[in-house]
Amino acid sequence: MHRKLRLRNRADFSRIYRAGKSFANGQFVVYWSKQPAAEPFRLGVSASKKIGNAVVRNRMRRVVKEIVRLNADRITPRVDLILIVRKPAVEMKTKELERSVLHVLKKAGLLKART
Repeated sequence: MHRKLRLRNRADFSRIYRAGKSFANGQFVVYWSKQPAAEPFRLGVSASKKIGNAVVRNRMRRVVKEIVRLNADRITPRVDLILIVRKPAVEMKTKELERSVLHVLKKAGLLKART
């Protein structure tokens, strides 16, 4: 995931948490907000200490970023989104995580229709 496609500063995270919409499933929560400057989209991944130590949290962040990178063409443009990892996601295989991420994005209406 390119550096310019990542949400990094606290103000952006706060703005999305405050003014954005949220959807969830058992493994992930997605907060999102429209942002005209975000081309094609910007992503932030959050993994709290509740899900495990630093090794586990960093692995989950890397896996989620890779899943989003591989499916970037399917995600609606001009949005800022934050994916929050929940504890049950730690036990899942990568393919299951991908299905779960796509499910929560579809639920939020952030996936383009297939052509």
